[in-house]
Amino acid sequence: MNRFARRLAIVMWPAFLVAGVLEIAVFAFVDPGAVHAPDGRAMGLSDTAIYSLAFFVFWAVAAVGCLLALRLACSAEEINAEAPADV
Repeated sequence: MNRFARRLAIVMWPAFLVAGVLEIAVFAFVDPGAVHAPDGRAMGLSDTAIYSLAFFVFWAVAAVGCLLALRLACSAEEINAEAPADV
């Protein structure tokens, strides 16, 4: 597995697991039919669409957190090796 694919897996797999747990935790207490848009209107989506949309939002947020953790765990040498050459 090349370096990019490995790092992608390191970020996305834990984020996927966290998104699944968040999905279970949130929708154990929230009825998807009661979810409204930020302006107060009804979403007009099916329950399955609400579950799917929420899962992908949870996954994206968790992936950002995992990516930040991965970047913070890098040494200075690793970060400087990735820096583009001066133009």
